[in-house]
Amino acid sequence: MQAPREVNPAPRAFRVRFANLEREADCLEGESLFHCARRAGVRIVGACGGRGACGSCAVRVLSGEVELFSPAGATPGRRRLHKHWLRACEHRPRADCVVEIGPRSLAPIVRADVDRQCGDQPIFEPAVRVCDAALLAPTLEENGADAERLLDALSPDGAARIDFAVLHDLPGQLRACGWHVRAVLRTDEVIAVAPAASPCLGLAVDLGTTNVAGFLVDMESGARLASLGIENPQAAFGADLISRVNHAIRDPGGAAELRGEAVAAFATLANDMCKAVTARAEDISEIVVCGNTAMHHLLLGLPVAQLGRAPFVPAVCSSLDLKARELGIPAAAGAYVHVMPNVGGFVGGDHVAVLLATEPEWRDATAIVMDIGTNTEISLIHEGAITSVSSPSGPALEGGHIACGMRAAEGAIEKVRIEGSQIAIQVIGNVDAVGLCGSGVIDLVASLRMAGIIDKRGWICRDDHAAVRDSAGQREIVLAPDVVFTQADVRAVQLAKAAIRAGIELLVQRAGLDETAIERVLIAGAFGAYIDLDSAVAIGLVPGLPRERFRQVGNAAGLGARMALTSVSARARAKRLAAECRYIELGTMAGFQKALMRRIGFD
Repeated sequence: MQAPREVNPAPRAFRVRFANLEREADCLEGESLFHCARRAGVRIVGACGGRGACGSCAVRVLSGEVELFSPAGATPGRRRLHKHWLRACEHRPRADCVVEIGPRSLAPIVRADVDRQCGDQPIFEPAVRVCDAALLAPTLEENGADAERLLDALSPDGAARIDFAVLHDLPGQLRACGWHVRAVLRTDEVIAVAPAASPCLGLAVDLGTTNVAGFLVDMESGARLASLGIENPQAAFGADLISRVNHAIRDPGGAAELRGEAVAAFATLANDMCKAVTARAEDISEIVVCGNTAMHHLLLGLPVAQLGRAPFVPAVCSSLDLKARELGIPAAAGAYVHVMPNVGGFVGGDHVAVLLATEPEWRDATAIVMDIGTNTEISLIHEGAITSVSSPSGPALEGGHIACGMRAAEGAIEKVRIEGSQIAIQVIGNVDAVGLCGSGVIDLVASLRMAGIIDKRGWICRDDHAAVRDSAGQREIVLAPDVVFTQADVRAVQLAKAAIRAGIELLVQRAGLDETAIERVLIAGAFGAYIDLDSAVAIGLVPGLPRERFRQVGNAAGLGARMALTSVSARARAKRLAAECRYIELGTMAGFQKALMRRIGFD
């Protein structure tokens, strides 16, 4: 007699209700609250990717029981959170529970900088064109195939072939439209067929590490119809690129998770903006995307292991044209995605887009073009040559890996001034402060240095100031209830600004120049648009040049992507610019470590 087969019991699960979202999820036995939320699509900030290193995933348990544990890779001596708040990544339920998510995770994004303009717009010459066709209904005598009948009608417009997905739906569409249709052509290929008078739309996307900005364009006129900025949903896997690359490499299914989040961002942009103009995602016939090399590879599902270690070699740098359906991006049946070219290392298509958008301002000058962010790309243009580096600045300047850091959203402190014993703050949305965003970090450090609260080495040196207190043996500055800036935060800012400034310094030295020879400094990015230049100079983030040499150009990457969407000539120019850039790995440049250490302090 055969023994009964042993059946493994299903793992226990506890029901977790996220009170301030009215959402519920099952948390598997042994799973942290953070990973449960991430799996269920509930947003909890996790700058370190849930490794217990940053403290940004703050939650408060309202009912039920949880237990503390140490997540894999946890950092010893982690910062203590303030009263009643726990790290979601290092607590797991022991029973059903109700959890409140910290306000920094819930604040809506407001500073994606999707409306700013710079540079000259190219001549409108899109890759797609609209052709209206009227076909005769078939009869017993004239019973040619639908596809051939359509191609015959469109032959004066150069149509020679039909995308297979379009062919699949063609018979039903022709009959539903009474044989009067609007076709969208890309070169000689019919990529969409729709009812007469249907809109033909294009989507340009700047796939940033922190934010994703989208722009919806009328492909018949070039007019921008809508724009939208959202947080990159990959942020749940870490605020910095290396955390995400490591997740893709080390976790089974990690690369697929990250690609899925990127595709979800595209779907959100496409659906929300189309809805705003009474259109459908299926009306989008052309998409252009730019992003740094890691974002590019994660979206396309390309291997990233080689990006995670020196010499940081991309799988591909050239521009690509892929079917949107191959990537899972909602669009017309045969729509293409044009992926802008990379330069090398982590300098990707987003920096190429910045160079494209700002070229009129740097072409005839000795100029620095920089896009400050989690990964800061810097180019020096001198005597027509473009030399580019990628600076590993990390997320500190955008509020990541800061004890009370957050994205630029409602409740974020964005400006700081110290007046005697008082700290004056300005909060986005004029609401109670819940955290500190990047521009506020820069302002605060500059003000602390000016007030002598931190010394030139970065130490919080005054314990007699009303805002300075000691917490668990570490000094911190109190900005608002439950919003502090710690000694560790000062160090994070020092490392970030030193990495950026060292990159500028070495590029200039390599060209045989002094920083005073820089005629223009173009600062791109949503973060760069809002920083106070005086504060940036005061902490040594950028050279101390006359203010008229600086220009904050906003989301130039988004503008460059829009230029590539509406002009095939702009695409060709972007390809040439990427080829012109000479990429140098910053860490291999002679004197990098010395320059980094020299720029750590506040002179």
